[in-house]
Amino acid sequence: MNNNNKHPTLLHRFLHWERSTADSIYLTQPLADGSVQDYSWGEVGDQARRMAAHLQSLDLPAGASIGIYAKNSAHWIIADLAIWMAGHVSVPLYTTANADTVHYVLEHAEVRLLFVGRLEGDRAGWDAVRASVPAGLPLIDLPMSACGEGEAWVDIVARTAPLKTVVEPAPEALATIIYTSGSTGDPKGVMHSFGAMYAAPASTGCMYANGKGTNSGDRLLSYLPLAHTAERAVVEAVSLYSGCRVFFNLGLETFSDDLRRARPTIFLSMPRLWGKFYQGINERIDPATQAKVFADPVEGKLMKAQILSALGLDQVHTGLSGSAPLPVKVMEWYRQLGLELLEGYGMSENFGTSHFSLPGQVRVGYVGAAIPGVECRIGEDNEILVKSPAQMLGYYKLPELTAQSYTADGLFCTGDRGELDEQGRLRITGRVKELFKTAKGKYVAPVPIEAKLGNHPRVEASCVTGVGLPAPLALLNVSADTRTALATAEGRDTVATELEVFLAEVNAQFEAHEQLACLVVVAEPWTIANALLTPTLKIRRNLIEDRYHREVESWGASRCKVVFE
Repeated sequence: MNNNNKHPTLLHRFLHWERSTADSIYLTQPLADGSVQDYSWGEVGDQARRMAAHLQSLDLPAGASIGIYAKNSAHWIIADLAIWMAGHVSVPLYTTANADTVHYVLEHAEVRLLFVGRLEGDRAGWDAVRASVPAGLPLIDLPMSACGEGEAWVDIVARTAPLKTVVEPAPEALATIIYTSGSTGDPKGVMHSFGAMYAAPASTGCMYANGKGTNSGDRLLSYLPLAHTAERAVVEAVSLYSGCRVFFNLGLETFSDDLRRARPTIFLSMPRLWGKFYQGINERIDPATQAKVFADPVEGKLMKAQILSALGLDQVHTGLSGSAPLPVKVMEWYRQLGLELLEGYGMSENFGTSHFSLPGQVRVGYVGAAIPGVECRIGEDNEILVKSPAQMLGYYKLPELTAQSYTADGLFCTGDRGELDEQGRLRITGRVKELFKTAKGKYVAPVPIEAKLGNHPRVEASCVTGVGLPAPLALLNVSADTRTALATAEGRDTVATELEVFLAEVNAQFEAHEQLACLVVVAEPWTIANALLTPTLKIRRNLIEDRYHREVESWGASRCKVVFE
């Protein structure tokens, strides 16, 4: 760490690596032809400085909002650095956002210029939102962009001399506005300072490498959206803070190759992908065979190493999971392989710096204790209250909401309900506003039930509902292979039998008023495209409930344990 930085920020950290390790590779970008392009710290600095000089030549007001609308790539991070070097504020947009959301964010954040990179569907993705982009908004096409309407990045950097003196921000200055994924209502712009973005990796070293922290020898694979806090905190912030190397994923079809190329030492994923890895290996090696071989000390060690190597995870010292509970079976399987997955809890409002499980201290169903420097207590209605060194400056243009979101002594009101165990480990029990009352006058918290439902390999997502019904029920979004099985009568019978047995197992774990009347397998998959999932794959509960509200009463009264829509 460079202790000579007068104002420690991630930009100062970048300038340190640019000076001290100019020839070391920082970013590795796969290309469509199967080759890769490496960028050293010096090369990244050169391109960022050239683009920053161009941005300054536009005479935008200081601290102008500049958007990044692109899939993850080396130039996503280089553009972010250029924005900061020029004294401006970055505003990332999800590439999965619909036209209305894109329009809202660009207008609300008063974006003055937009970097456009690869999108979902590339040119078709741009065409789908083009009309929502304000007329006259300057565009710059990042390398690999299919937009074709902006000036090309490569042309700008080719003709522009690098900026010699970058704007060195103060820690309290605004660095970025991260718009929440909008599970309810319009997205909110979470304002983060340079100090908060620096505090996140500075505070979370205990999470990595059994407490040793991160260093320049670590490798990261970037594939979750950089527009989201989790990827921004674990990939961009950690890499800038510690000088790590970042590899990128080109797309779903190249994911396995990109993962094996990176051989990451730190790997952040969501429960769905950890589960897909688990299921994929089980399809190739029967679980009974695995158990038999694992029982042999020599052969078991060899097979475990081979499995991790086949997945590209053999170098991982820290496996992280978040956004939803990790199924117990999946967690235990990875632990058998020698990879202890660590679950955590954080929000956009604290740049993901809140709670995390630590090796040897994992308790199933809990997301760990508060990270050092984080204060946590349980308030009224069991609401989780948190004060973090990476706390936001506030919600952009929403001072009243910002004020309402804090206690008198400065703790953020998360809106999540939880409880602490004797070691201070946190268990999430639901949302304060998600409790609903059945016809029997009993309150039901849906999240703990949904967490149990997530343990079944056929269930990709669930929504427990039942306002005013005699008993709650669960809507299930099932896996693609399950939908294939439902195409035949035999397959449907098999799925129904499995889910009925599973329902009995789940109900046995809850009080009588919380037990589900039935499981409903919905016909149309929930996706980001149909707005039933957020860009981070969380359910949009209100939209799901609105979609099925006419049928839930008849499903609940059907006396069938498993219903197919």
